[in-house]
Amino acid sequence: GVLRLMFSDCQVPVNLGSTEMIDMIGFAKLAMSFESKDLPIKHIEGPTGVRGRNSNNKLIMEKLGWEPKISIKEGLGKTYFWIK
Repeated sequence: GVLRLMFSDCQVPVNLGSTEMIDMIGFAKLAMSFESKDLPIKHIEGPTGVRGRNSNNKLIMEKLGWEPKISIKEGLGKTYFWIK
């Protein structure tokens, strides 16, 4: 997505994220799963916001014909083990 965007004439901001919905606790558990960790997750009370995040990729699909090809799990796993 980044390369397609860089070499395009697209002049508007677009989302490159996943359309998969995930909340922060789910994301933390997913990250820990790569090493079979079961660490405590401390929820800190704060303002109520959205329950999860995902990306609306309608514009990048319209402008560049692009959409993510791998899941959050696969992408985070590749990133995790690359950093490790």
